[in-house]
Amino acid sequence: MLAEMRIQGLGVIEDALLELHPGFTVVTGETGAGKTMVVTGLHLLSGGRAEASKVRNGSGRASVEGRFEGVFAGHVARIVADAGGETDEDGSLIALRSVGADGRSRAHLGGRSVPVSVLSDLADRLLAVHGQNDQLRLLRPSEQREVLDRFAGDDVAEPLRQYREVRDEWLAVVAELTERTSRSREMAQQADLLKHGLDEIAAVGPKPGEDAELAEQVKRLTATEELRAAASGAQAAVSGAADGDPDQPGALGLIGEARRRLAGADDSALRDLEPRLAEAEMLLNDVGAELGGYLDGLDADPGLLEQILARQAELKTLTRKYAPDIDGVLAWAEDANSRLASMDTSEEALAALAARRDELAAQLAVHAAAVSAARTVAAAELAGAVTEELSGLAMGQAQIEVTVKRRATDASDPQALRVDGELVHAGGSGVDDVELMLKAHPAAPAMPVHKAASGGELSRVMLAIEVVLADADTVQTLVFDEVDAGVGGRAAIEIGRRLARLARTHQVLVVTHLPQVAAFADRHLVVDKGTAEGVTRSDVKTLRKSERVVELARMLAGMESTETGRAHAEELLAVADADKEAAAKPRRKTGKRTKR
Repeated sequence: MLAEMRIQGLGVIEDALLELHPGFTVVTGETGAGKTMVVTGLHLLSGGRAEASKVRNGSGRASVEGRFEGVFAGHVARIVADAGGETDEDGSLIALRSVGADGRSRAHLGGRSVPVSVLSDLADRLLAVHGQNDQLRLLRPSEQREVLDRFAGDDVAEPLRQYREVRDEWLAVVAELTERTSRSREMAQQADLLKHGLDEIAAVGPKPGEDAELAEQVKRLTATEELRAAASGAQAAVSGAADGDPDQPGALGLIGEARRRLAGADDSALRDLEPRLAEAEMLLNDVGAELGGYLDGLDADPGLLEQILARQAELKTLTRKYAPDIDGVLAWAEDANSRLASMDTSEEALAALAARRDELAAQLAVHAAAVSAARTVAAAELAGAVTEELSGLAMGQAQIEVTVKRRATDASDPQALRVDGELVHAGGSGVDDVELMLKAHPAAPAMPVHKAASGGELSRVMLAIEVVLADADTVQTLVFDEVDAGVGGRAAIEIGRRLARLARTHQVLVVTHLPQVAAFADRHLVVDKGTAEGVTRSDVKTLRKSERVVELARMLAGMESTETGRAHAEELLAVADADKEAAAKPRRKTGKRTKR
């Protein structure tokens, strides 16, 4: 969870520390006091867009620092490890985002500078910020399909995984077949060129590293006389002169003489040296024999140089065309063989590809139908669960319907797939379009939620969905900005009640202007704006219970000192406390869907 957040130099907030409750934290304050800066700070901490206009005048830089607790595991641990960051001594994780007056931003995680995208990746696992933009996002078909899939859990996730695996192979085969068919003449020409090159290489039959070995042999054979003189001189130095002149003994003769002298000495210290000379004599014998063999081989084949030069000429015909050296030529041949395998445009090859395409299409249709069936079942359950939640949010007559329809297409679509006799578009998330429909009352027609719902109703629909998805949501901290916009009275009470229920499984942070919602919070933060020496600044304060009464009274009546307002505020707190106490008691299970 997000244990605390420090905001400095952001908008009207000069320096504020927000200590958040593990359950339900609410943020209130006068209009213009800077409540939205709390959400802006969370967006920055989540890797959102940085704007220089948000930097407080005179500050030069705005910064937001968040301390997370109990998150250093699984994917989050991998993100931090890849970034080279570390946790603090108490196991908490620090994330920091700063924005300069010039608009440039910096991000840090676990004490290390990181790209902003790392904070975004981290926030995807830890934070979900819901505001007016998120309500608009809920109107997109892809987002509505994602909501249904989250609710369905593994019932959809597993067949969808199988669908995507088969789809990837199917698309690859379709693309290859299309390319071979449309470019058959061009590919046949390329294949002929590749075959010619492979035949030419095969006729020469080069071996790995052969050109380098031949170059070394040529170098040696063109310097025969110099090499013979060097080898002969070395052999004479080792074994003695070829005519056996005693005045020019070799190293072997000298060592032999030394051995005889030491062997006949009366001193054991000298005699002990004789075996070491014997070892040296054996080594020199080996060297002498190898030198003799080398000399014999120099004249073994007078025509060898001519043969090697001819072979070099053959190899050069290949290195001029295909690669700088023979190893490169062999690599080209290997690649050419692979390319040839994908250029077969014969009727047999095309028929085999078409058969594989059809086989994969049949498998894909089965998986697509399984995904659609699972979504259809889950859609009915999701619609019932959200409708039930809406009944407690002053929308008792409203009904939610979740439609699952296959996206029809025609044969011109490269991703067209026939499922149950119908030609549909096989997209990356299946063949279905999902849409949330709302019936304002039983006699009303079902319409897309964005057409049938007002702004306040749309907020309540989103909240109802979040409550239903609470068990399936892997994000621990949920942030709601003005989720109660356009709501009042009894509906506001119910929103506060639902948020409190959501806080039993998640950390919930809400920015609100409704006292009915604020009364249900476990911790109440107020953003207070003041002016000193002509400078306006805001601060964030954690309220005690008595101070909460004052703040709620202000929110109710617009004045802090009225007795009526205070009595109403105390009554709201009492109702909220009683409701939370009752909700905390074990309840009999309902038939609602659980996470699978």
